[in-house]
Amino acid sequence: MSVPRNSALEFSRPFDVRQLDHRAVQLVADEAERAALARRFDIVRIDKLEAEVVLERDGEALNAKGTLRADIVQSCAISAEDLPVAVRETLAFRFIPAAGGHAPDEEIELEAGDLDEIEFTGTTVDLGEAVAQSVALAIDPFAVGPEAEAARKLLKDENASPFAALKGLKLEK
Repeated sequence: MSVPRNSALEFSRPFDVRQLDHRAVQLVADEAERAALARRFDIVRIDKLEAEVVLERDGEALNAKGTLRADIVQSCAISAEDLPVAVRETLAFRFIPAAGGHAPDEEIELEAGDLDEIEFTGTTVDLGEAVAQSVALAIDPFAVGPEAEAARKLLKDENASPFAALKGLKLEK
């Protein structure tokens, strides 16, 4: 039984939980998916995105465990140079049936254990989106490269500053 992909998501890999057989599920993003995810995460590019996930039923819930391998290129937070980053993560998700009983704008209290849970409806979970979110969480927004210190020194030099030219202007009052 084939489950259609969600075209709104860049890396949709729906999995019908009725097909659960405890085998590892391989997920590999193609070039277009990697490019779309790079745009979504505002990074230079994703050269590789692969994951292997094993699902196990736990009552109504599903536990997913596996590994994530991604090679990304992001910009240095200081110098904007390209930084290659190898992401190697252990994955652990818990998919739970969507809970009803609260209005969309209603505040709800979450316990620490609830924070790693992903709700689903029907018989399908999206493993690709769960993996994509794991990649997003692995990106360091303040990553710095080998040229960062030189860029900091350049920015501290008043004469090299973009405001140095403004300093010389004489404004009439």
